[in-house]
Amino acid sequence: MRVLYVSYDGMTDPLGQSQVIPYLVELSKNGHEFHVLSAEKPDAFQSGKKYIASLLEKYNIHWHPVTYTKRPPVISTIKDIRTLKKHAADLHKAHHFDLCHCRSYIAAFAGLHLKWRSGVPFLFDMRGFFPDERVDGGLWNRKNPVFNQVYTYFKRREKAFLENADHIISLTESGKNVMCEREQLSLQDDDITVIPCCADMNHFNPANIEEAQIRKIRQDTGIAKDDFVLSYLGSLGTWYMTDEMLDFYAELLKQKPQAKFLIITGDNPDIMLKPAKAKNIPTELMIFRSVSRQEVPAMISLSSVSLFFIKPVFSKKASSPTKLAELLAMGIPVICNAGVGDVDRIVEKHDAGLVIQDMQPQSYQTAIKKLDNLMQTNSKNLRHLAADLFSLKMACQTYLSVYKGMIK
Repeated sequence: MRVLYVSYDGMTDPLGQSQVIPYLVELSKNGHEFHVLSAEKPDAFQSGKKYIASLLEKYNIHWHPVTYTKRPPVISTIKDIRTLKKHAADLHKAHHFDLCHCRSYIAAFAGLHLKWRSGVPFLFDMRGFFPDERVDGGLWNRKNPVFNQVYTYFKRREKAFLENADHIISLTESGKNVMCEREQLSLQDDDITVIPCCADMNHFNPANIEEAQIRKIRQDTGIAKDDFVLSYLGSLGTWYMTDEMLDFYAELLKQKPQAKFLIITGDNPDIMLKPAKAKNIPTELMIFRSVSRQEVPAMISLSSVSLFFIKPVFSKKASSPTKLAELLAMGIPVICNAGVGDVDRIVEKHDAGLVIQDMQPQSYQTAIKKLDNLMQTNSKNLRHLAADLFSLKMACQTYLSVYKGMIK
């Protein structure tokens, strides 16, 4: 099978390296030929192109990078859509693809164009409700006539993608239910396959971490073996409820005054440090580290428990936080909020952590009282859960089944 994989996220971006390339590598092991068309940010591309090119070449994955443009807003995106459509059409002329796998909405413009123009089966791997994410995240203010028009346009295209896709991938059952309940779409249950964001169980494996590496991290961070460590992994801002996570930490300090807060992020620490100081939280107990993907498993292995609060808005019904899969693969229990994709259902059903129903001090205190029991959770059971629900290999087998079903 010859597949064109279109992604608006670059392969030289951290997201491309964690959430695209591992899947492509695993899928390519089944003998299928992949061509990747991706939009690369110039700085990341210059610094990472040799490494990514050699990695993909090793697995016989053909890479066709184009340049991502950022400015001016909206117009740059239109330009990028045209670029992706043109390159997809040119690549199909040269390679005659059996199907086009499109990651999210911008990529889907190329896939739908290729289907209408050349009859190539189109897989819409939607990732989330993109137009609503932009509004819910405060990036598109619908009171602004321009952004309102852009939102309306993308909602129309969303409908076209869903109606014309040969198959649809949703990250969550919750998101699938939303789509199936939209009467104007007439989607059936078997039109949509749920594949959550998964983790490479070999990469996120406590058994692969060397004791010398842990000693070095402890020396660097000042985290002792007996310290209680609340961790946070990932981006800050937009979707992530910084104030509420700090409020939880403030309540935790009342019960565990020396608890450390390890924040593993590439973002500016001031996003959390400034509000922490305003809340009189002792920032000397907060430890910020920016690490490579290779270093993430060892760093998060210091966690006693990991925290993430995500805005429970409509668009997040389709969200599957990658961090959940990665943390469970490492045997780390989580504390999260309700109303985000399938997260609360999974965590509660499988005793994988604690779910906060509302962002109130009393709810935080109730959860904190349960922490000692939570710490008795068998880490191997959490890893088995991750293998059952979030294994990269399992996800790729599902993708392969979808591919086969699309080829008539």
